[in-house]
Amino acid sequence: MSTQRVIVVMGVAGTGKTTMGRLLAEALGIPYAEGDAFHPAANVAKMSAGTPLDDADRRPWLDAIGEWIRNRAGTRGGVVSASALKRAYRDRLRASAPRAVFVHLTGERPLIEQRMAARKGHFMPTTLLDSQFATLEPLQEDEPGIVVDVSGSPEDITARALAALREFLTPETGTPETGTPPNSTPEN
Repeated sequence: MSTQRVIVVMGVAGTGKTTMGRLLAEALGIPYAEGDAFHPAANVAKMSAGTPLDDADRRPWLDAIGEWIRNRAGTRGGVVSASALKRAYRDRLRASAPRAVFVHLTGERPLIEQRMAARKGHFMPTTLLDSQFATLEPLQEDEPGIVVDVSGSPEDITARALAALREFLTPETGTPETGTPPNSTPEN
């Protein structure tokens, strides 16, 4: 699998974007950037107070992530976490690196809420989860990326994500780089 691509690990709060981003970057041998670190202090204060961000709040954050992506794309590759909840946000990121690939982490709301409640020291309160789900626009058929269910251990999720990425990014499979995102939900 080419590691010159930038992979954006996306999804609502609590899906494990940081954990999965780090594990994917480690497995691929490429750098990882924490999307939350790109937020201006005003955004962190707003979210800490339980107020959802609006599109205007997100623009400087998306542009900062976009700059990181632009500097990594084509030669070095990398993984960055970013909620990227709306198509317009993903389009803005893709404007910085048109070949960026999205890994959309999804799961049942009770599981995500449980994980959010268990994490320590994060500024995002569980009270904002409803606004995250309300804002979420899942990957569309023409967006380059995959969908990965977050049930199971981080190692299980990473293995599913890597397998789906390999299938998506390997030209020999005939899988187009845009098209229906492969679904990598666990088999029951």
